[in-house]
Amino acid sequence: QTSEEILHHLQNIVDFGKHVMKQFFGENYVHHGEIIQLPLDFVRQLCLKIQPERPESRCDKDMDTLSGYAMCLPNLTRLQTYRFVEHRPILCIEIKPKCGFIPFSSHVSQEIKHKVCRYCMHQHLKVANGKWKRPSKYCPLDLFSGNKQRMHFALKSLLQEAQNNLKIFKNGELIYGCKDDQDCVSDWNELARHLKPFFFPSNGLVSGPHCTRTIVKELIHVITMTLLSSTDACRAGDMKTVPISQGRSYCEASAFNKELVRNGKHKLESSGLPRGCLLYKTLQAQMLDMLDIEGLYPLYSRVEQYLEEFPEERSTLQIDGPYNEAFYEKLLDLSTEDDGTVAFALTKVQQYRIAMTAKDCSIMIALSPCLQDECSEQRPVVLTSKSRFTFSVSVLDLDLKPYDSIPHQYKLDGKIVNYYLKNVQAKDDPVMSNLFKENEDCTLVLHKV
Repeated sequence: QTSEEILHHLQNIVDFGKHVMKQFFGENYVHHGEIIQLPLDFVRQLCLKIQPERPESRCDKDMDTLSGYAMCLPNLTRLQTYRFVEHRPILCIEIKPKCGFIPFSSHVSQEIKHKVCRYCMHQHLKVANGKWKRPSKYCPLDLFSGNKQRMHFALKSLLQEAQNNLKIFKNGELIYGCKDDQDCVSDWNELARHLKPFFFPSNGLVSGPHCTRTIVKELIHVITMTLLSSTDACRAGDMKTVPISQGRSYCEASAFNKELVRNGKHKLESSGLPRGCLLYKTLQAQMLDMLDIEGLYPLYSRVEQYLEEFPEERSTLQIDGPYNEAFYEKLLDLSTEDDGTVAFALTKVQQYRIAMTAKDCSIMIALSPCLQDECSEQRPVVLTSKSRFTFSVSVLDLDLKPYDSIPHQYKLDGKIVNYYLKNVQAKDDPVMSNLFKENEDCTLVLHKV
């Protein structure tokens, strides 16, 4: 790419954060950054310096050392709203919550997608492909339920099997979480050693397993309370998408749900999320995926066909930007009645891209100890049994998902569902296991009754 193309690409990222995602999440949560120019010699030296620190999975991606353009963004492991505690130790939890609802679209072809969430199904394919050693018990629907018991279970599951969905930093240094795909060993005792001064500053807690469990419990409580807090307003906060009640509020594969069923209970309580909290806003943006990839793909094909005939229209349709107010306004059309036009198809495609961005974003929770006389009404505060923290919550990884990635998403969806049906559900159901043998044709035989 030329320097001009890289500058244009970076400008699109900044504009998308500023004009689109800020409207969905709010001013305090989104940090869109700014474009700066750097001396090329500095960039080259920086590239050489950080290369040994990069995880192996990132080493195939080259850093741009030729254009001289870069994005300047805040360090989200630090508090973003109040500078008065910058000299104090800072704890930061990064969570990648993933998709928090089950598809409600009538375009879904496999009934299993109405019962088991994408994340839980995808876990089995990832383990089979060697990405992870074992499936996680985390289910996004538990975290997005608003039910504190389910949220606590989800966060405990993340702490047990972090994968790339949870990281913990102390003063900007990673102290817990995966540095690389397979580097995932959960050492709660080591984590508790780092966290003890935050949660029990007077050191009055005995050591040992009880101490570790207590500290982890306090951490989960703090994360839950900050995720349910509301510290910002935004235009899309009251945006009406499809009510969550239209879809299933729990996932049949959730370990929490299975435990309930084992205990003879069949109803999962879903308390619902406070409308102002970041999880609610994230879920609203995710639910712009109203048609599922199965309903969306034919509309993508319609747009593609139109672009083949009229390639010069690509810029007019704003497929590659600019991501401005006009782009945002078009996203607010939530109709699902297909009138056969390219305009309808394009709106659904762009909404899907926003939804995919929201499904893959990360939430950063920065916490700093706060003395009672410093905590005023202007500063959000969360309490534990022995401590109090001021905090800030931010969203990161908000680059718009590429338009050209939709065919890949369509194929991946099919792979995830087919693998789950053949290798997971079939094992639970002996009748199903005979139907889904690899490379075997299935014939339906009808008998007269």
